[in-house]
Amino acid sequence: MNASVGFALGAAALFGLSTPIAKLLLGSVSPVLLGGLLYLGSGVGLIAARFWRDKGWQITGLKSGEWPWLAGAIVFGGVLGPVALMLGLQRTAGSTASLLLNLEAVMTAVLAWVAFKENADRRVVVGMLAIVAGSVILSWPTGGSTDRELGWGAGLIVLACLCWAIDNNFTRKVSASDALFIAGSKGLVAGCVNVSIAMAVGDSWPPLPTALGTMAVGFLGYGVSLVLFVLALRGLGTARTGAYFSVAPFIGALVSLMLLGESVGSAFWVASGLMALGVWLHLTERHEHKHTHDPMEHTHPHFHDEHHQHVHDFAWDGQEPHAHEHKHPAMTHTHPHYPDIHHRHVH
Repeated sequence: MNASVGFALGAAALFGLSTPIAKLLLGSVSPVLLGGLLYLGSGVGLIAARFWRDKGWQITGLKSGEWPWLAGAIVFGGVLGPVALMLGLQRTAGSTASLLLNLEAVMTAVLAWVAFKENADRRVVVGMLAIVAGSVILSWPTGGSTDRELGWGAGLIVLACLCWAIDNNFTRKVSASDALFIAGSKGLVAGCVNVSIAMAVGDSWPPLPTALGTMAVGFLGYGVSLVLFVLALRGLGTARTGAYFSVAPFIGALVSLMLLGESVGSAFWVASGLMALGVWLHLTERHEHKHTHDPMEHTHPHFHDEHHQHVHDFAWDGQEPHAHEHKHPAMTHTHPHYPDIHHRHVH
C-alpha cells in the first residue's frame, strides 16, 4: 500500500477514534469549549513536538508565495469553519448536522477538480461517491420530519463544510512544507478562537484533569491526525485524501459500538460495504501516462528516487529521507503516479 494512503487512513482512524471519546467528555465540558480545548491541545502539542524535534525553534521553510495559502487555510479552516459550525449547531438538530457534515468531502473533491484542476478518473470518482454514500447512510436521521427541516442553521453548517473544503485545497498548496508547523498553526488559531467564544458566552472552565485530558485527545485526534492528513495531501492530492478521510464516520461508529455499547442496524453494515468498496477502488487505481515535469525548486523530505537525482553542495551522511532545498530539471517520462507534489500537471 502506498505510504500516503496509510497516512490518509491513519488520519481518518485517529479522528474517528476521537469522536466517541469526545462524546464521553460532553457530560462535563460544553460543546463549544470542548471544541476549543481539542483544537488547543492539537496546536500546543504539535508546536511543542516541533520544538523538541528541531532542538529549538527553526525557520518554517515556507516560501513567500506559500504564506498567503497557509493564512487562507487558517482563516477558513481554523476560524470561519468552526464558528459557522458552532452557530449552526445551535439552530440545527444533531442528526441533520451529522448528515450535512458529509458535504465536506464532496465539496473538497469538487473544488479540487473544478477550481484547482486536479485529475480524477472514473474509478476515483466512483470510489469517492461510494465512501460518501456510506457516510450519509451512517448519519441519516431517523427521527420525525422536524429532523429534516432545513433553515439558517443548516445553511451555516453547509458554509462550514465549504470553509473546510477551501481549507483542504489551500493546505494542499503548502503540503510540501513542514507538516508539524502547518497543523500546529491551524490548531492554535482554532483553539484560541473557540475557547474565546466559549468564554464570551459564559461557559465554565472544567476541572484541570478534564481539561488536560481533553487537550490530550485533541493532540491525537485533531493534531496528529492533521499532520497525517497533510502528509497524505503531499502524496495523493486533495480529492483522494478527502475520500480516504471520509471513512472516519465509520471508524467512529465502530468504536462507539465497542466503547459505548451502542447498537447498530442493517444501515451500519450497508455503509461498511460501500466504504470498503470505495477504499478498494482507490487502492487498486492505476494512473499512468506520458507526462512532463516543469522545472521546480522546493524543499521537502525525499529519497533519491527517479525524481530526485541531484548532487549535494553540502556534506551528506547518506541518510534518507532527508530534506533540503533542491531543483528539479524539466523531465518527460511515463510511470504510475498520483497528483502528488511532483505531478500536478494538466491532462
